[in-house]
Amino acid sequence: MDIKEVLKLADLLVFAHTGQHLDALQQAVLRGVWQGQKYAKIAQESHCTEGSVRNVASGLWQILSAALGENVNRANLRSTLERWHFSNVSSAIGKAFVAINHINLCRDTLHSPEVPQKRTPASPTPSEDSAQPRNRQDLRDAPAPSPFYGRTGELNTLQQWIVQERCRLVALQGITGTGKSALALQLVNQIQDKFECVIWRTLRYSPPLEPLEKSLIQFLSGGRETEFPPSAGERHSLLLECLRAHRSLIVLDDAHMLLSSGQLAGNYRPDCDDYSTLFRLAGEFPHNSCLVLLSWEPPKDITALRGESSPVRTLHLDGLGAASAELLREKGLRDEDKWPDLIGTYRGNPLWLNLVATLIQELFRGGVAEFLKYDNVFLGEELAALLHRHFERLSELERAVMSRLASQAEPVTVSQLLEHIQLSPSEVFSAVQSLSRRSLVEKQEQGDETLFTLSPAMQQYVKNI
Repeated sequence: MDIKEVLKLADLLVFAHTGQHLDALQQAVLRGVWQGQKYAKIAQESHCTEGSVRNVASGLWQILSAALGENVNRANLRSTLERWHFSNVSSAIGKAFVAINHINLCRDTLHSPEVPQKRTPASPTPSEDSAQPRNRQDLRDAPAPSPFYGRTGELNTLQQWIVQERCRLVALQGITGTGKSALALQLVNQIQDKFECVIWRTLRYSPPLEPLEKSLIQFLSGGRETEFPPSAGERHSLLLECLRAHRSLIVLDDAHMLLSSGQLAGNYRPDCDDYSTLFRLAGEFPHNSCLVLLSWEPPKDITALRGESSPVRTLHLDGLGAASAELLREKGLRDEDKWPDLIGTYRGNPLWLNLVATLIQELFRGGVAEFLKYDNVFLGEELAALLHRHFERLSELERAVMSRLASQAEPVTVSQLLEHIQLSPSEVFSAVQSLSRRSLVEKQEQGDETLFTLSPAMQQYVKNI
């Protein structure tokens, strides 16, 4: 077999088992392994990390193993495919079809660049609207689309992680108003055709894990009647099998509602601790899907598992920066030369800027210069209420550090902070690290030192309470 035959045969097997064709990185892995290359060399030629190649290869071997009914790995790939090809194709001279997983494939199709999509009773007929999504979607919990500004870099990063590097668990985190949901919606629109199933669920009301798992399993199984195991461990395993069998994109919004208040960042509420097991399984064990968590702060499991070569990643969202100008333009504000000052004060946070822009329109007829001359960080009831939701979740240690930072006119180092606070070094270290994970403190690099401060809006809020 030459490499073209290998890629086409593997594509048939993968498609028959998952409904998805080989992507570029999977093809690169097959080509490299077939030619005797090591994973490091494949990664170098594919411009990605060795860890990403290993993760993709692991998932690919699992799919091929399931499709062929025998163990497939890097060491036996060549011998297995050649043996399978010989016994199922070469010896089938005069036969018109070869059966793969109960799908009849014409032998000539082995050399065709396109493979007909596997049809199910629920699939649209050719006469139906061609714009209908080819995958199954459940976006009932997704928010309504809203204006989307900038974020091209973030979109490209997420697509690289999820589609090319096949990350299994991705956390999108940031303070309220940064646009996590808007970015996730844009991401879903951009990559949905790469998945068999796309699901959006909200965790806003801290739902118990068992009914959520049952809902996911039933949808991923195509709505078939399923007998759910009584034990949590068996349900986790069943869901994991569904994530392996059906390449799915699952967005879990408001994941911070699973986490505890009054403790350092990332700790689960006692009644939501079983989510920890689910996220660890999703991150640690190979499967073909991706869970995307939207959260104010990362759960502790994500923090422990994430890494550049890991299938678990986190993306922190800051403000929009210069892209905020489009929002202010749509709000009809004047004095464009003063917009950078307004954007800087409110850190380019889309929601915060929208609230203050409404005030400027109502009181100053859109004049930014008139508003700024009062030299005051205006919060208003709406923004103060948003910040309060973050502050009330803090531990006593974090509140003490926030109060001290709010009293400082300039950014300070940890050692300077320790000089003016009645806490031990370990307590301050833990509090500052936790506040950073919550996106409530800002870091500035100055030479060999790291300085910490609060955003003007957060500083004003803490001073007012």
